[in-house]
Amino acid sequence: MKSRLNFFLPVTVLCASLLPGCTTTSAGTANSALSPKEERGRYLVTAIGCNDCHTPFKMTENGPEPDMTRMLSGHPASMKMPRPPKLDQGPWISASAATNTAFSGPWGVSYAANLTPDLDSGLGIWTEDMFLRTIRTGKHMGVSRPIMPPMPWAAFRNLNDDDLKSIYAYLRTVPPIRNRVPQALEPQEIEAALH
Repeated sequence: MKSRLNFFLPVTVLCASLLPGCTTTSAGTANSALSPKEERGRYLVTAIGCNDCHTPFKMTENGPEPDMTRMLSGHPASMKMPRPPKLDQGPWISASAATNTAFSGPWGVSYAANLTPDLDSGLGIWTEDMFLRTIRTGKHMGVSRPIMPPMPWAAFRNLNDDDLKSIYAYLRTVPPIRNRVPQALEPQEIEAALH
């Protein structure tokens, strides 16, 4: 399974970046109260497209766009997902929710995490070291379950420590949003968990 995920991850990320409406959207205008380190983090979060998956999309007159009132809050807890479509034939290997925060594929079902500093449902209790270990190892909180596709942690682990620390510092400055994202599901768990 691991070798298949190593193949699917880059393909999924590339395909997601080419979909209409999957554009990198600014996390807001520059905040003069940000330190240089936090401003660097804001730039990186915007440039690498964190909002493309971690901010729920909403439909606008221009098509789907990230809903910046829910910036980086992950998959909406109130959006209960049905069983994903079967994609076992042909060239299609994955699907995503209209919000672009829930994904299904050979790995099962995954949900974009809440990256806000909410203490209960976001990264509020995370230390800088936990954040760096998560990105470097592909393990949640740096030690537990694997981070699921389409999160491109394998590419982001190539960022240097200063850049990852800047991203962490910026994420500490965004408004906390209480939003408990569902746990990822392995393929064998989908039928029982989603109806």
